Amino acid sequence: MTYFKVWENVDDYFMDRLIPTDTKLEAVLLANKAAGIPEIDVSPTQGKLLYLLAKMKGAKTILEIGTLGGYSSIWMARALPKEGKVYTLEVDPEYASVAKENIKNAGCENKVEIIVGKALDTLPTLKKLAPPFDLIFIDADKPNNPHYLKLALELANSGAVIIADNVVRNGAVVDEKSEDARVQGVRHFMNLLKEESRIESTAIQTVGHKGYDGFVLAVVK
Repeated sequence: MTYFKVWENVDDYFMDRLIPTDTKLEAVLLANKAAGIPEIDVSPTQGKLLYLLAKMKGAKTILEIGTLGGYSSIWMARALPKEGKVYTLEVDPEYASVAKENIKNAGCENKVEIIVGKALDTLPTLKKLAPPFDLIFIDADKPNNPHYLKLALELANSGAVIIADNVVRNGAVVDEKSEDARVQGVRHFMNLLKEESRIESTAIQTVGHKGYDGFVLAVVK
């Protein structure tokens, strides 16, 4: 049995024990696939992790950079109190349209606001549109991760949790000569974290249905 098959089997085991069947979330993934959206959402176990981190933080305001079809947006929205809100940024209008319908069907339309446009353009506007954020999830184009981190720090509350996805990239993150712009974006992002005195961070390697990857978890001082 290959390592990947073992990872999948363990993921299935955890989902069976810890994540009840959720027809609304399953419908989101089916709708995304039907719309031709890349199947690069977080896994159910990772979505539950985002939910639990938001719960543990007691988050009321969440910023998500990279909506895709709204799967992770829904996970995080479910963790919010009644007055809480997720502001999620998506560059592709078609993806945003699918996400809007998915979020509505999941009963989270009052807790999620989708902002369409390039995140580097829309992030600065959030200073006027939204209160400082308690939790920020970065899961968009990796070459811009360093820019997203800098802007996220300007929008974060003291004590805010910052999570960044896809930082291991099947181990390629250690390849300083990689010609993959996504790898170099993550490496630059990691260098900024090393130098940034306003934030404390660590990384967690993950395996499962999404292969070999990982998260950065950080707290703003």
